[in-house]
This record gives sequence, structure tokens and C-alpha cells, in this order.
Amino acid sequence: MLHSKFVTHAFAACGIVAMGAGPASASPGNGVFVENFVAEASLQDEAQINHDRVKLQTKDATKVRVQRLTFAPGAFTGWHHHPGAVIVTIASGSLTLTDGACQSKTYGPGSPNGNVFVEGHDDAHQASSVGGAVVYVTYLSPGSTFRVEDPVQNCP
Repeated sequence: MLHSKFVTHAFAACGIVAMGAGPASASPGNGVFVENFVAEASLQDEAQINHDRVKLQTKDATKVRVQRLTFAPGAFTGWHHHPGAVIVTIASGSLTLTDGACQSKTYGPGSPNGNVFVEGHDDAHQASSVGGAVVYVTYLSPGSTFRVEDPVQNCP
């Protein structure tokens, strides 16, 4: 079961822990610990930046959350997706992201896939770690929901 020191927020996006009730067919995670909320705030004005080949645009106020997550060896998040956009940085260990088509990619320091990935769609995915990992997640959400639970995917 997932644990969190901060149960007061409805953490629903790549936050990797759901604090609210999800659909009955949702898949719970195991062994992922939200160690702390590094920061949470609201970007009140819309942002439009297109500079040095990096583009960021919001159309309304946006919630921003940064969290540190620790994956125990063998941990997994359960199937979910995030509203808005998510940037995941693996500080140590490795994390495997599996999508709803059962395609997997592993990220981490020294990985050929790098140690950062982004998410921004409604497709279900699950993150897991064989040997454990520490990750930092930045969420940009159009509302107060950061994670949406999805039904279990039948991946081999």
C-alpha cells in the first residue's frame, strides 16, 4: 500500500499515490512512498514562453507541485494518468514506465533512455522499479487533481 505524510491533498496525478477513491477496477500500487512535498503553488496568470527551443504554455491558472518519491525494490504505482503535464527526474536507481500498449522503457542515471521523461496524455501507464529508485516529480495541472486512477492493464 502507498504511504504519504501529507494526506490532506487529493493527490491524483504522477503523484503516484491516490488519496481519493478511484474506480473499483483501479489498480493500487505498492511500495511507493511520498517522502515530502517539496513545493506546491498556483501559477495565477497564463504563461507563454517560447525561448531557446523550449516552449511552455498554459491557458489558465495552473497548479504546480514538486514531490520526492521513493520506490522500494519491486515497487509499482498502479495504472494511472495525469491531467496536464508531468516531468519525472530519476535521481538514483531506475524506473520502468509501461504504457497501456504494454510497451516499456527504463530510465535512470546512465540509462541510454536518460534519467528524465515527460508525460502529458490520458493514456494509462504504470511506473515500477526492480531495484528501487528516488525520483523528483513536477506536476503542472489545470486543477487540483494530479493523478487519475485507471483500470488494470493486462500486460504479460
